[in-house]
Amino acid sequence: MTVSNTPMGLTRAAHVGISVSDLDVAIAFYSALTGRDPVVANETMRSVPFGRSQGLSTAKLRYATINLDNVGIDLIQFQEPVGQPTNGAANRPGSMHLCLQVDDFDGMYQRMGEAGYEFLGDDYTFVAGEVTPDDALGTQVAYFNDPDGTNLEIIRPEGGFAN
Repeated sequence: MTVSNTPMGLTRAAHVGISVSDLDVAIAFYSALTGRDPVVANETMRSVPFGRSQGLSTAKLRYATINLDNVGIDLIQFQEPVGQPTNGAANRPGSMHLCLQVDDFDGMYQRMGEAGYEFLGDDYTFVAGEVTPDDALGTQVAYFNDPDGTNLEIIRPEGGFAN
């Protein structure tokens, strides 16, 4: 794909959409993770034009939305056509992750571990000699997956790094 360098000016996110295999499981997971109930739950859609807008022949789906303070999380279960898991490891082009900011990193990391969340590896604090710019120094991160393998992160930024 070739795209021009002409600035488009898109500077605000409305939501992030996450395809899930089981909407009910995803709602339970993300509600527990965020402490928020869905503002929309178990909505349905069936539309050939909507499917085509996403490069599919049709779309029959169930979805829910959980709003955070600054962005919505749309959980979407495609019933037709059913897709295959992406198995999106962090280093695979096209994979993405959703980063959730916390104020008390150590406390949240401990609470999540006690609640059964499995982190992909040890937590990490950005240190000199491994990262630039310097305003990232001291930032703490840890990565984990949702039930379908979507990459998620918690972060306690140092300075203006996460913004």
